[in-house]
Amino acid sequence: MLKNSQHSYGWIAIAIHWLSAIAVIGLFALGYWMLTLSYYDPWYRLGPWWHKSIGLSLLALTIIRLVWRWVTVRPELIGSRYEKFGARVGHALLYALLLVTMVSGYLISTADGSSISVFDWFEIPALITTIPEQEELAGDIHWYTALSLIILAGVHALAALRHHFWDKDATLKRMLKPQK
Repeated sequence: MLKNSQHSYGWIAIAIHWLSAIAVIGLFALGYWMLTLSYYDPWYRLGPWWHKSIGLSLLALTIIRLVWRWVTVRPELIGSRYEKFGARVGHALLYALLLVTMVSGYLISTADGSSISVFDWFEIPALITTIPEQEELAGDIHWYTALSLIILAGVHALAALRHHFWDKDATLKRMLKPQK
């Protein structure tokens, strides 16, 4: 059951969801920790290398996720009319925050015209370098969208737990393994 059905997510959507969740939490924790590093800390250069590499990998995964979402059926949402509306708005905001956070991170790193190394496998070139005060502006956007993303992801997780323990429906179970 790789593909989604009307009633369940398939293994591809489930894997992308949980890889994205781990990456978002890890990137936020790493980014927050990097703020505490001094110039002489060995992680001062290594932390950003990992952050950028994982961030650009997450960007690629998010694009794959959006294409997958577009080409495959999505299970029907569970809950009241208001819960379904909230789920649609919440998911749209999660995707928007993901994309804005990652694009702003790219704009920070390439503001000086430098490319970004992705795990030392290949380089992503600087395409936009002409925005006035690009690094500062993109940095502010990156911080506030990342903070908003982690808060909204927490609300998303709480909503899934509420569905599971309070409503006792299959919302969370569908994202853990395909349902029959």
